[in-house]
Amino acid sequence: MTFLHANPLFTRLADAERILVAGAGGGFDIYSGLPLALSLRHQGKEVHLANLSFSALAGLPAEDWAAPDLAVITPDSAPHQSYFPERTLAQWLRLHGHPATVYAFPQTGVQPLRAAYRALIERHDIDAVVLVDGGTDILLRGDEAGLGTPEEDLAGVAALAALDDVPHRLVVSVGFGVDAYHGVNHVQVLENIAALERDGAYLGAFSIPRATREGALYLDAVEHAQQHTPEHPSIVNGSIAAAVRGSFGDVRFTDRTRGSELFVNPLMSLYFAFDLPGLADRCLYLDRIEDTQLIRQVHSRIAEFRDTVVTRPPRRFPH
Repeated sequence: MTFLHANPLFTRLADAERILVAGAGGGFDIYSGLPLALSLRHQGKEVHLANLSFSALAGLPAEDWAAPDLAVITPDSAPHQSYFPERTLAQWLRLHGHPATVYAFPQTGVQPLRAAYRALIERHDIDAVVLVDGGTDILLRGDEAGLGTPEEDLAGVAALAALDDVPHRLVVSVGFGVDAYHGVNHVQVLENIAALERDGAYLGAFSIPRATREGALYLDAVEHAQQHTPEHPSIVNGSIAAAVRGSFGDVRFTDRTRGSELFVNPLMSLYFAFDLPGLADRCLYLDRIEDTQLIRQVHSRIAEFRDTVVTRPPRRFPH
């Protein structure tokens, strides 16, 4: 049991020396973990970054692969590719004097993803992994009214759930509310968090204040990414960054949201933290995706599960 003044997430990581912070859902998800990773580095921890990638990794030369399905991305990787969040982050890290390597996993099924995680964990003798989701669909167990886009997120959860020789495996979710545009019912997200609390798997929540060093650096990193990927900026991190700045309501930060009404609000800047094995235990279909080799198998297995399950009806916030 911890004290109120001690954050349970950082308490869990207090004795960890080499920590992997990994983006779960592809795209710019690793940016969602940047404030946490920077805070851990500022505490003297050795922190490595990885991301499940939507980038075109197949064209990378052989020397850029540390292991099957584990690419090593630097600021100079694939200069011909315009969309490459991992490289863009590596460039920002170099600008700020941080180690400028970001590992990338291609989209695969659970088995190869687990092997890639294992290779990375062994490469750096990792003793803690924090899986980060920009959004909340990683918290859905399968019987909700809508699941958002859970395939990559839950492939990561399943991959890490079996690596029980890693002392600490955690999940953090940031960007509460952003998945509403993918059909996620956030009352059901809160219901799931309550259940995880009862199970002892919820580690509490804390904000990313812009007045902190990590908050200011995060805002700078998101702005840098938007400038270097103008044709496809991150809506999730743009929303989180807007919330960190104190913006509210229908905030415009990219033409990609034209025609949609956003609801940027302070809840988007909160980290919700969880024990990964406890979260995995509540997923109703994790066993169905366990033996997958391809990401399309993960998609089809979840779709097959959804055809058989009785879903919980969506609920509205009281007002």
